[in-house]
Amino acid sequence: MDAIVNSLRADELDLLRETEPARMGELDEDALLDLHGRVRRARTKYVKLYRRQASARVADTGGRGAARPMNRRSADKAEVFEIALARVSKQVDVVARRAAAQLKSERLAAARAAKNPPATSSGGKPAARRTTRAAAGPGSTGRARATTKTTGGLKRDASSRAAGARRQAARDSR
Repeated sequence: MDAIVNSLRADELDLLRETEPARMGELDEDALLDLHGRVRRARTKYVKLYRRQASARVADTGGRGAARPMNRRSADKAEVFEIALARVSKQVDVVARRAAAQLKSERLAAARAAKNPPATSSGGKPAARRTTRAAAGPGSTGRARATTKTTGGLKRDASSRAAGARRQAARDSR
């Protein structure tokens, strides 16, 4: 593997060095996606080159197995860039998950702030919220449901209710 890395062109070697964990740690999500695209193009280039050369040599050598050793350099370069692509993909995943978690927490905080404005009673202290069963209604557990239960979507539920109403109207008109 080291022999292939040492035989890369200067621009390919620079690209490979950019995929080192220490250098990728400094990059933001957009820069990582750009690097991911460049590494993927390099990998694809050598995979295509390997396949094209191998298919051209099959007729001369009499089979794919016999043609394979002649394309070892292209296959090794493709493998080097495949490993680099895996490193970049993993780092993109880490950064994207971190950004998604941060965005989620920001949105939840904004939603909580919009839903529950600070209510004050006459004494200037926040008013106490009632969370008893009687306050929430009969048969409830004392807290509101987090999500609306649907069968897959509001539109489908509305369509189902409308179809039921049409069937009932047809029965009623008989």
